[in-house]
Amino acid sequence: MKMKKYTADTMVQAMQQVRKDFGDEAVILSSTIVQPKGLLGMFRKKRVEVVAGFDEPAVLKESGLPSADEMVQSATSGPDPSLEELKQDMREVKLLLKAAKKSSSFDQYPDSMQPLLDRLTAQELKPELVRTAADRIFSRMKEEKTDFTEAEQRQIIKELLKEELADLPFGGVNLKKKYVNVLGPTGVGKTTTIAKIAARSLIENKRKVGFITTDTYRIAAIEQLRTYANLLQAPVEVAYTADDFRQALEKLADKDIVFIDTAGRNYKELKFVDDLKQLIDFNLEMETYLVLAATTKESDMRAIAEQFGEFPIGQFIFTKLDETESIGPVYNMVTDFQKGIAYMTDGQEVPEDLEEATVGNLLTLLLEEGADA
Repeated sequence: MKMKKYTADTMVQAMQQVRKDFGDEAVILSSTIVQPKGLLGMFRKKRVEVVAGFDEPAVLKESGLPSADEMVQSATSGPDPSLEELKQDMREVKLLLKAAKKSSSFDQYPDSMQPLLDRLTAQELKPELVRTAADRIFSRMKEEKTDFTEAEQRQIIKELLKEELADLPFGGVNLKKKYVNVLGPTGVGKTTTIAKIAARSLIENKRKVGFITTDTYRIAAIEQLRTYANLLQAPVEVAYTADDFRQALEKLADKDIVFIDTAGRNYKELKFVDDLKQLIDFNLEMETYLVLAATTKESDMRAIAEQFGEFPIGQFIFTKLDETESIGPVYNMVTDFQKGIAYMTDGQEVPEDLEEATVGNLLTLLLEEGADA
């Protein structure tokens, strides 16, 4: 067997070199990731080292080594330790190749960077953003010719993420506008969220509040809102039609803020979106928020946001943050749709489990470290 060692930046490049020399019949005997040696080795990319082999009949004849057929015959007449050893090596190589496919795509960065990059990947932050963060850290490390602690790496990533969020609105309701309209699919906790925001407005900001519900599909939803409203000693109006909605506005004319609770429906169906347009007057002095559950798959959150795209949504509200380990999709939604966050909720208690969103507390959740905005 003719053997040759190859070193390349990636396994794909190494395999291309192997195929060029030996063709598709080549056998990979070993595959390892190697770190360049020397004082500055940690600042150089890790490389892939592959040992490949190929049985060439002409070479075997010239060398006097036994042919493949002779090896098989020898194996049938009795165990050949060298052949068994080769089979074991091949099994190990297959395992190595499988492991290589599953290995991190950040192997070219120093080991000191791996824990934080793994953290961001596990958080489901966009891969291209993780790569940008990794490149920025690595570039700074090379410039300063030193390794960085994890805290220093976090600070660099924090600076990058804050740059992306710099122009987006964060924070709660604008008390200068009278109507607060909350949209979202079923099951995300819109009614409870409205009650939390209303309670804060009443208790902390001394505003007179009222409620309108257009969720006439579920009796339980109306009763839930009535329960919260009774605790706050605030009136509730139910709007079945556009005329009902206009009358409700008139009845609540003396209130400082009116919270509008919309029906939780499957908004993949355009009919429900059209019904909402006909029912609510979006030309009012109104703030509109889209409520999404942090436990929802990112692809589904995107579909919901796109369906609501024709409404004047100013900010997101994210609920159920206490029920997920992945904050990355929340960050991805904010940057991709260029909408900030008004509130984040992490429980059912009214009004306690409601946090006015800031860039700082979002990044704290994402990076799991105490940091001020």
